[in-house]
Amino acid sequence: MTEGPIPLQVSNKKAYVWDVDDVAKLRSRHGICGMLTGTLPHLSQQNVFLGVPLLLMPEEVVFLVEKGLGCLVDDKNAHHDPEPSHLAKWDSSRLKSIKHQLALAEEEREAKEHQYTTMTEEAIRKRKEREWRKASAASSPNDQSRSSSELPENPLAHDNPGALSDKQRGQDSSSASRAGITGANYTVHINAPSSQLEWYQQSLHSFATLASAREAGIWDYPNTPEERARCAVFRDLREKGYYLGIGIKFGGDYLVYPGDPLRYHSHFVASVIASPRTPLQPMEIVAHGRLGTGTKKSHLLCEWDEENDIVTCYSIEWAGFG
Repeated sequence: MTEGPIPLQVSNKKAYVWDVDDVAKLRSRHGICGMLTGTLPHLSQQNVFLGVPLLLMPEEVVFLVEKGLGCLVDDKNAHHDPEPSHLAKWDSSRLKSIKHQLALAEEEREAKEHQYTTMTEEAIRKRKEREWRKASAASSPNDQSRSSSELPENPLAHDNPGALSDKQRGQDSSSASRAGITGANYTVHINAPSSQLEWYQQSLHSFATLASAREAGIWDYPNTPEERARCAVFRDLREKGYYLGIGIKFGGDYLVYPGDPLRYHSHFVASVIASPRTPLQPMEIVAHGRLGTGTKKSHLLCEWDEENDIVTCYSIEWAGFG
C-alpha cells in the first residue's frame, strides 16, 4: 500500500489506479469507488467481475488532489528507455525467479509421486475390493438371468492378506502415480508492475497540484463552469459522508449512497445545476420527480453558487394530487 499521496497514473487525460492495495485504501478510507475496467484471466463473466485498473471519475481525481490524498503521474513519460545494464539485470532476475519456481514445482511433483508409491498393501487391497463391488453392482441389475459364474470374479477371493506380489504393487502404485501426476500444469508467476522497474521514474513526473498538472499538459479538468460546478457538488456531498457513483443510468449526474455501494442502495439521484441563473424548465422537474420515484429514489437538484462557493440541494419526489 502506498504511503502518502496515492499515485494516479494519467493516460489520455484519464486517471487510473493499478495497485490493489491503493484501490482498497481509496474505498475504505476516502470513500472513492471509481470503476474497475480490467479483465480477469480465466473468468467468463467479464461484464460482471472486473479487475484493475480502477478508472476514476474526473471529479474523484480533483477531490483527491485538492485534499492532498493523491498525486497525478505522467505515466507515459515516467517510463524511460532502459539502459543495457538494467535490461540484463532484469532478465537475469526474471530467469532466476522462473528457475526457482520450477524447482519448487518439481519438488511438489516428486512429493506427490512418493506419496503414491508408498501406498500400503492394505490400501491397495481396499481399493481393488471397492472396484470389484462397483463392477458387481453395475452388472447385476442389468441381467438377472446371468449365472453366478458369469459375474465378475473377486480378484481378492483367493488371495491371502499381504499376498500381493511386488509386480502388482509396482503396477498399482505406478498407475496411481501416473493418474495423479500426468498432465500437471506449472504456473510461473512473473512480476508485472512496471513501477518496480529501475527505469520507471515516477517521482520526476508526479504533480501534487492541478495547476502543475495543467502546465505539464496531462490534466485540464475542470475547464468550464459546468465542470467546476460538478466538482463543487461532488466535494460537498462527499464531505457530508455520501458515496457517489455514475448516475447516467438513472437520469442524473451522480448516484448518491449513504455508505459503501457494496452494502447500500443509492437513496438519491443528483443532477448538477451550474449556477443560480441556469434556466430550469417545469417539465424537467416533473421528469426528474417521476423518474426518481419510479426507481425508488429521490432526485436532488444541486445548485452551485460560484460567487459565494455554496452548494444548495433541493429534493424532488412525486406526490399524488386530489
